Amino acid sequence: MHEVIRSMTSEEKEQIGVESMAVNPIVSVADPLEFNTRLLQGRIDQFKASEKIATEVVFFDRGIPDVLAYMDCFDQPYGGAFEKACEAYRYDMLLLMPPWSEIHVVDGERFENFEETQRIHQCLKKTYERYGYRAHIVPKGSITERTNHIIQQLNLG
Repeated sequence: MHEVIRSMTSEEKEQIGVESMAVNPIVSVADPLEFNTRLLQGRIDQFKASEKIATEVVFFDRGIPDVLAYMDCFDQPYGGAFEKACEAYRYDMLLLMPPWSEIHVVDGERFENFEETQRIHQCLKKTYERYGYRAHIVPKGSITERTNHIIQQLNLG
């Protein structure tokens, strides 16, 4: 499943008429809570849509707890609906890919420098652990090595 925030960021940039944002969109939009509420709903919609896909495995680029992790990381308040969503919609497994400086790229929808990415990674790990997930760390390596590791973690090989 694609990363919902990338398309939301593009739409937000068009609405406010800027070529790029200097910081993460959850802090640079006019109404961060409204933006994150829409983001949360987009992730919930993805989760529900995945239940109708006739395949053994569905990968999500980002999960519902990511919304809270980013909000925590950027000191943004949120209500109980955000926490309830993390409790109600559960993923079977968390594959976590730590920041990797050699492949880190800033682009039109991702603005964090590598140091910020490391801080966000810690927030993500902490949030998922708070909701009872055990992170399966995907080690650095070639695409083939990483793919093989994931297949092994999922017991598909």
